[in-house]
Parts: sequence; structure tokens; C-alpha cells
Amino acid sequence: MLDEIVKLKQEMLEKLENIRTSKELEQFRLDYLVKKGPLHALFDRMKTVPPAEKPIIGKELNLCKKEVEDKFRLLKEQFDEQEISKATIDLTLPGRRNSKGTYHPIYQTLDKMVEIFVGMGFSVASGPDIEDEYHNFDALNFQPDHPARDMQDTFFIKSDREDILLRTHTSPVQIRVMQSQKPPIRTIMPGRVYRNEAISARSLAEFHQIEGLYIDRNVNFAELKATMMVFAKKMYGSDIKFRFRPSFFPFTEPSAEMDITCYLCGGKGCRVCKHSGWLEVVGCGMVHPNVLRNCGIDPEEYSGYAFGFGIERVTMLRVGIDDIRLLYENNYKFLKQF
Repeated sequence: MLDEIVKLKQEMLEKLENIRTSKELEQFRLDYLVKKGPLHALFDRMKTVPPAEKPIIGKELNLCKKEVEDKFRLLKEQFDEQEISKATIDLTLPGRRNSKGTYHPIYQTLDKMVEIFVGMGFSVASGPDIEDEYHNFDALNFQPDHPARDMQDTFFIKSDREDILLRTHTSPVQIRVMQSQKPPIRTIMPGRVYRNEAISARSLAEFHQIEGLYIDRNVNFAELKATMMVFAKKMYGSDIKFRFRPSFFPFTEPSAEMDITCYLCGGKGCRVCKHSGWLEVVGCGMVHPNVLRNCGIDPEEYSGYAFGFGIERVTMLRVGIDDIRLLYENNYKFLKQF
């Protein structure tokens, strides 16, 4: 076996002396230095060597391995340096800038709105996306035959109960707050909501809302209007024009909607504002006495107002787009503007 080691060592060293390229060096490694190569085969045969001969043969085999591997490593370093020296850098190329992620415009809008209302003394509350009919409809004074309960507007969830659904607004959080807290209550409820609606430039089946609630003694409609006007000026600018229109919501009485000047046409009329010059941004009103009673609050002693914004619509106003779907297409060129 000692002769085999000497012979293999001489063979490998001669091969290394004649190697001129990195490709030839790699082929040498595959031929001799892999686990199934001849050098490792000799190490495997050490099991059969008589104990008296093992020290001599083992020493010679290790010296062979070390000498060959040192020579192999030296050649590899030389070839690697040659490859690096061949590489060229074009100094005329522009530098590569690191791309940074941005905060989604919907959440930029949401944070701005929360900041404004918190500055006005409102706290922030949240609730579950999966609700029951009582909190989503019954407690909010929706009649049993109200169309919003129909499957065309509401996503009901298959379960052991027939009254489980994805919330259609964040108003159920108002109910949970009034049931768990005693007046005075001044809070906002941001969150995601779901409605079984057709996807279009103005509507989605999944979107965001932020609602507000204020309950105390002697709260009146003038305070509601003042709150909405202060918010509009802080959100859209002090020169914004707005108006209130009578409306109807089951959970408020009286009810109103507030419009602001169309951001695209400046009030002249366009397809976004349906040529009216106005865009509705918030629904609001005084909390219905039945809603207060359902939450254990005496409407003879307390009154309050509530309001609700669609975050996507407010975002469209802020960034100046006329298609709500742009906010959800995840187009990098669009999102990096914000």
C-alpha cells in the first residue's frame, strides 16, 4: 500500500504541475479529491492495514494529502486572482440607488384622520371584523326587513349560527363601546369593512371606514356641524367649501351628509362629482334614541352624535385620483409617489 501512496502522490503532483486553467483545476478536483476519488479510497483501506504498519502508512498518507491539497489551494488562489483582475468596472455607469418602501396612501390618510380627531379629544377604539346581526344591525335600529340585511349587501358566514357575518360598517364598535362604557364617551373607530358590492371605479367589496361617536349631556347638532367643519378645514385646507344636506340613516335622527368642493373640477362639474361640483365625504347625525336604549343609556338624560367617513374616498380626494381600484393594484410606479 505504501507503494500505491507514493505512486498516486507522484501522479497527482505531476497533474497539478501541468494545470493551466481553472477549468482544468476543477477537473482535477473531481478526479482525485472528491469522496469517491482514489485518495479517499486509500484512507478507507486503512481499516485493513495491520496495526503494526498503520503508523507508517497513515503518516505517509496524511503527508500526501497535505502536499496535494496545499498545491491545489495555491493554484486556486492564483486562478481566482486572475479572474478578479480580468473584471472591469465601467465608471461611467450611474450608481444604483436603494429603493425604499413607502407607507400606503390609505394608511397615510387614516393616520392623518386619527391624528386630527385625537387632537380634538377623541380616543381610538377597535372591534372584531366578524360580527353578529345584533351588533351589526339590530342594536343600530335596522328593521328586520331592511335591505342592508340582504345577501346582496352583506357577506354572511356559514357556521353553526345563521347570524354571523363580516361587518358592513364599523358601527358595531360604537355599540360595544356604549355597552362597556358610561357617558361621557368621545371615541373614533377605524377599521376594515365588507360589503357584497360590484367592483367599480367608485366602489369595492372591501374597504376602510373611520366612525366617530360622542355621547354626553346636552349634545346638540350644532356641535356635530362644528366638529365636521373643523375636521374638513384641517384635512382639506382652510379655504375648503362645504355644505350639509338632510339624509337618512337608521341609527341617527336627524341625519345629514356633508359635501365638499370637488377636488378635480374645483366645483365646476365633472364625471367624478356627477357634474354637481360637490363630493359627499361624511354621513352623520344625532344618535337615535332607540340606539341609546339598546345600549342601556337613557335618551332622556344623554344625547350624542355619530359620523362615518370612507377612507378610500378621502384618500382619493387627497391624492387626486378618480379610480378607487388604483389603491389596490399594488402598482409600484403609482405607490412610490406617496
